[in-house]
Amino acid sequence: MPPLSYETLPGDVDHLIADDHAVVERQFQHLEAGRGDRWVLVDQVSFELALHADAEESVVYPAMAEAGGPDEAEHARREHQEMKELLVRLRNSEPGAAEFEQALGTLISSVRHHVAEEEADFLPRFRQLVGAGRMAELGRQFLAAKRTAPTYAHPNAPSGRIGHKVADLAAAAVDKVRDTASGRIKHLATDPSGHLDPQAQRILDAFSGLKPQPPEILTPEQAREQPTQVDAVQQILAEDGRPTHPEPVGSVENVTIPGPGGELPVRIYKPRNATGPVPVVVWVHGGGWVLFTVDTYDASCRGLVNKTGAIVVSPEYRRAPEDVFPAAHDDVLATFRWVRANAGLIGGDPDRVAIGGESVGGTMAAATSWQLEQAGERLPVAQVLVYPLTTGEQFGDSMADAADARPLNRPLLSWMAMHAFEGVPDGAKDPRVDLLSLDATQLTGLPPTLVITDERDVLRSQGEEFARHLDAAGVATTLTCYDGVMHEFFGASAVLDKAQQAQQEAAQHLRDAFQTGVPAFAG
Repeated sequence: MPPLSYETLPGDVDHLIADDHAVVERQFQHLEAGRGDRWVLVDQVSFELALHADAEESVVYPAMAEAGGPDEAEHARREHQEMKELLVRLRNSEPGAAEFEQALGTLISSVRHHVAEEEADFLPRFRQLVGAGRMAELGRQFLAAKRTAPTYAHPNAPSGRIGHKVADLAAAAVDKVRDTASGRIKHLATDPSGHLDPQAQRILDAFSGLKPQPPEILTPEQAREQPTQVDAVQQILAEDGRPTHPEPVGSVENVTIPGPGGELPVRIYKPRNATGPVPVVVWVHGGGWVLFTVDTYDASCRGLVNKTGAIVVSPEYRRAPEDVFPAAHDDVLATFRWVRANAGLIGGDPDRVAIGGESVGGTMAAATSWQLEQAGERLPVAQVLVYPLTTGEQFGDSMADAADARPLNRPLLSWMAMHAFEGVPDGAKDPRVDLLSLDATQLTGLPPTLVITDERDVLRSQGEEFARHLDAAGVATTLTCYDGVMHEFFGASAVLDKAQQAQQEAAQHLRDAFQTGVPAFAG
């Protein structure tokens, strides 16, 4: 499902509503195609629609009525009522039963009609009446309403703002007990699409079993407390009776270096039995500029140390919303410059320094190479971009076909951008983020690049498009897409064969570059 026909910012309420629509539409497509886990898909659809409807009824529709559109708001409420009644019918029947399949077919048709009407008429009219300046504040209220919403549809509950304040707390409490008792809560965060290979599916099933809340409706502080795929990998290792300790390397040291915002923590991983100056890789962790730390990506760094024989340096860059764009980018650039100037002090070779990263870590790695090129400085000998974000736009087919993916779906991507660029409305258009805006003359001369993407990832299309841009600019570029896996798969090599393969591919790309010698200067 494409974005809205008019321009919005990621935190605008109409943008958030359209993201929800895209998720549910993709879940409907799985159901219609007969793939995946039918019952889990229906549970997830019911959960998504319950939160979405509650938030619209408590935030959006009252605002629309007050701004001069009471008839439109009432019409939308009536359509929600029909949807809720169908969800109750689904809950009270079983997949395959005639009542279930009839209710599901009617629900899909009804929701699609509602979405088409809402995106073509209601939301543009809403923005016009309420004013574009209120969209971000209403977006924050919309997400806050989701945090306290009941997780099942309640057709008989009041649907106005006051009614929700009275009824939601009691209904949400009952639903929480019901979710736990039924086991539903343990599969709301998995990927039931049927597109993942068995090992990847096991990781997301284990992750979902840890009962994370959807980070895209939480505050950043709350989201940072949620379980991660690292926890899921640890659980699988324990279940299989395998060691859960980190992959051994020569040494790990946390130090601080001078950064643009003060002392900048970095973690230095050294290989075992290193003799003489060895290559260095600056590896940048992901998390949408908001979540995660070097600890979350520890397994990737350890794997690369052992597979390359290089020192790996990973910066603990500043995160949003405490420090918005471009703070993280500035920290990564400062880290690379420090490594290049001080490689000898840590046992590294200043003539063999590469850069790479995962997710927005890949974004910042590529942006660092570009900034060095623009400044006429010595470039990395190579770069590795693992499922990078390369534009702030909702770009390509993957925004629709992976809209519902986990752990990164379309709503979470918008949530991250909302916080990363808070107060910097044009930040996503900066060339350090919108790498697709760079023309061939700006890309020519960048180091040999490996781009790794994956099938179930909203960032897949834009990562592949950036690889095409690099190749067209004459940059030695390799693009590999790993099927049957999800965003954040790269660090799960302990339990995922394709992660092991991807790490080996990244290491080979780096080793090949280290053998060529001195990096080029820009220009």
